[in-house]
Amino acid sequence: MRYQRIATGSYPEVAQALAALDLSDGGLLVFDDATGSQVDYPWPEGYVWPQPAGESDDHNGELTGIPSVGRPKLGVVAREVTLLPRHWEWLAQQRGGASAALRRLVDEARRNTVEQDNERRIKENCYRFMSAIAGSLPGYEEAVRTLFAQDGRIFSERIAQWPDDIQAHLAWMTRNIFTR
Repeated sequence: MRYQRIATGSYPEVAQALAALDLSDGGLLVFDDATGSQVDYPWPEGYVWPQPAGESDDHNGELTGIPSVGRPKLGVVAREVTLLPRHWEWLAQQRGGASAALRRLVDEARRNTVEQDNERRIKENCYRFMSAIAGSLPGYEEAVRTLFAQDGRIFSERIAQWPDDIQAHLAWMTRNIFTR
């Protein structure tokens, strides 16, 4: 098996690079760097390229395809939340009611856990990539353990015998969590 990075960039750039290659022998894997997930290729005719988070499908900034429950023009979507009676009692006593209290709690938690959430997302993205491309390589299980233990030095040692392009891509993917 040959492990070689052929192209990198946006979906259209990668598609253009791959279109110029003879892919008749198969064995090609394409990954989305934003998620670490494997992406099917060739993309179906009329495929809509994923947009970065926060971008909408139209020019008015309104999201499409959102149910009309809640306040859709404000981006509010009604969903079910299951809580114990003591939680509902506490929420009912809060300023602005249950919805306002939950929004404040979520906003506070998001502010307080940004770094941990980002590190968790990076590790999960790396794990998806590693599982798809390196699951049969020597030291895979140990590399996964050190990834989640966040030990960059030992992680680098565990993947040192892997193909250069995989090592380089994992170094790029983990650049923000192994810098401490």
